[in-house]
Amino acid sequence: MNNPILHPDIQEFIIRNTGADLTKLALQKNPFPEMDWILVLNQIEARTKAKDKLPTWFSAQNIIYPSKISVEQTSSEKTAAYKADLISGKTIIDLTGGFGVDDYYFSKQFDAVTHCEINEDLSAIVKHNFEQLGVKNCTFYGGDSFDLLEKSNQKYDWIYIDPSRRNDAKGKVFMLKDCLPNVPELLEFYFEKADAILIKTAPLLDISAGLSELKNVKTIHVIALENEVKELLFEIHKNYSGEIRVKTANIKKERIETFEFALGEESFPIYDLPQHYLYEPNSAIMKSGGFDEISSTFQINKLHKHSHLYTSENVIDFPGRKFEIQKVISYNKNEMKNELANQQANITTRNFPETVENIRKKWKIKNGGNLYCFFTTDVKDNKIVLICTKII
Repeated sequence: MNNPILHPDIQEFIIRNTGADLTKLALQKNPFPEMDWILVLNQIEARTKAKDKLPTWFSAQNIIYPSKISVEQTSSEKTAAYKADLISGKTIIDLTGGFGVDDYYFSKQFDAVTHCEINEDLSAIVKHNFEQLGVKNCTFYGGDSFDLLEKSNQKYDWIYIDPSRRNDAKGKVFMLKDCLPNVPELLEFYFEKADAILIKTAPLLDISAGLSELKNVKTIHVIALENEVKELLFEIHKNYSGEIRVKTANIKKERIETFEFALGEESFPIYDLPQHYLYEPNSAIMKSGGFDEISSTFQINKLHKHSHLYTSENVIDFPGRKFEIQKVISYNKNEMKNELANQQANITTRNFPETVENIRKKWKIKNGGNLYCFFTTDVKDNKIVLICTKII
């Protein structure tokens, strides 16, 4: 690729200044008069953002980065690798290829990957980068993926789509029909080209809203990275009409916490007062809505129908945070003054009428320390505070 940003001197400068203060750097005289200084600064900023999120790209030579927004919006390598392990086959077409992180990992699972990107400049960048990364089983199409599918007779094993929200949809309730491409509208057309489709959506999409717009959903995947939900995936198969499985994953440094259940299957949670240990599900499970299923699967008690905190007498391995309860107090003036006022503690509220900010201000509780306090409602509808220590 004949791009001046790839000049060895400019590349060396970008690498040397990765992580530097861009505000100060912007005030310096451009050492490369033949090159737009803003473009050089953008490469430095994007490469800095890629260090932790995209280590493979960060470590490679002669990588060209798109805008920092594209780097921010792309999948992280960890979520892309997890996602690629969910599906496999001979051929896959990515209708919204972007910076190509997902396709890099799909290339390890499929014989052939087609990367479509409506922004032709970005398509050329990804093609160049894949050459640097040694990916040889990916083809690139710069243009509207609909045009490519319409003109081609090829059938793929999988279609992958990451719809982007239309600018005119801001302020509305997030729906797939407000995105490009409009997947609900084009679903029948897509099923002419593949029998299996994987749709990635933003974490803020409500699962029930997605189900109301899609059909033939077989599995819903909720993927979190270090307890922050990053992706919601709808796996759909042509003519499928069976039960829908919900699979959650919280990708942590040391392991992946997983949990799954059948959507709509009746569960019978057990309710009880706080016992010796307390459990808070990870964010992927919280997003999935599998609150009753957690109680049934792990045979632990729920504190309240709407509290989504769990308790047991003996400690168990649990997909979330675990605590040892040191004390349970009623939420009233006397108890608070005696136990927590003017103390230091980490505060969480679940099914509680006051905010964390109001509680801190009202009782002069500083943030941090080794105490973890859960302000919640118990099975008898009493407002309580669970004073705990964390189990590592």
